[in-house]
Amino acid sequence: MIRTAEFVSPGHPDKRCDFIADSLLDAYLAGDPQSRVAVEIMGGHNLITINGEVTSSAKPDIVGIVRGIVGAEYKVIENIAQQSREIGRGVDTGGAGDQGIMKGYATSETETLMPLEYELARTLCQKIYEVYPFDGKTQVTVEDGVVTVAIASFQNSKNVDLLPLVKKEIDAKEYLLNVAGEWTQGGFDADTGLSGRKLIVDNYGPEIAIGGGSFSGKDYTKVDRSGAYMCRRSAVDLLRARKAKTVHTKLAYAIGKPEPVMAVAVIDGVEEQITGYDLTPLGIKKALKLDTVKFADTCTWGHFGRGFTWDV
Repeated sequence: MIRTAEFVSPGHPDKRCDFIADSLLDAYLAGDPQSRVAVEIMGGHNLITINGEVTSSAKPDIVGIVRGIVGAEYKVIENIAQQSREIGRGVDTGGAGDQGIMKGYATSETETLMPLEYELARTLCQKIYEVYPFDGKTQVTVEDGVVTVAIASFQNSKNVDLLPLVKKEIDAKEYLLNVAGEWTQGGFDADTGLSGRKLIVDNYGPEIAIGGGSFSGKDYTKVDRSGAYMCRRSAVDLLRARKAKTVHTKLAYAIGKPEPVMAVAVIDGVEEQITGYDLTPLGIKKALKLDTVKFADTCTWGHFGRGFTWDV
C-alpha cells in the first residue's frame, strides 16, 4: 500500500494564523475561564484580520497580542461580535455549541499511535525547523513501510546543507528538495494564511477520514475541537485495551444537545458502541482537563500523538 502525508512548519502562513487564533483563545480564557470563543484569522502582507464571536468578561489586548506574534509593523483589523443568543441558549444548558461529526484514530504501527507516513513527515519537519526556523513543508511517501520519496521545501535553506540533514532523518529512495528552486521570501510576505485550513495536518494525514471541523480559535463548547480530542482519547484507550492494530472512532452532535447522537468505534474492522465515557461537552472538558490546556501549544505540530491528555 502506498501512503503519503505532508507537514508544515510553524512559520507557514496558515499555521501562524492558527497560532494567533489559539493565543487569543488562551488570553480570553486566562481572564475568564467561562469565555466562549470562536475566532477566525486571516493574515498576510502586513495585515491581520480577526473576525468571530466572543462572549467573555475578559478584555485582552488583542492588537498587542497579535503584534507580539507577527511584528509591530502589521495593521490589525478586529471585528469581534458576541455569540448569538440562539447559540448561547443551547450552550447555557450544557449542550454542544454546534452540530457536527468528529472522528478519531489510533494505530499500533508507531510509538505515538499515529500513521507512519504522518509521523515521518512531522518529525522531518521538526528537525529541519530546528535549523531553518522559517516557512517550510515536508512530505513523505511510504510503500509497504519503506520510504520511497522524501520532499522538503524550506525558506532560506540551501540544498547542499538540506540534503544531509534530510538523509540523516529519513532513508528514502528519492529526495526532492526545494524543487522549484531555493527561496528566501516566505511566510506572510509570500502568501496569505487562514486559520483552520490545515485540517489534515492538524489530524492524522490524508489517509484517515476526519469530521471536517477546524480546531483553532474555539473553546471546548465547540465540539469540533473537544469532540475530536475525545475521539482520539477513546481510540487510544480502545487500541491499548484490545491490543488492536487500528481503531477508528466517530462522534456526532446536535446543537444544544449535550449527549452525542452517535458514538461508534471500529476496532480492527468491527463496529461497536463507545461506552464508559461522559461525552457531553462539560464531561469532555473535565475528563481531558481542557481548563488546564494552553491551546497555543496544540496547534503548531499537530494536535495528536504529542502527549496531551487525549493521547496518554
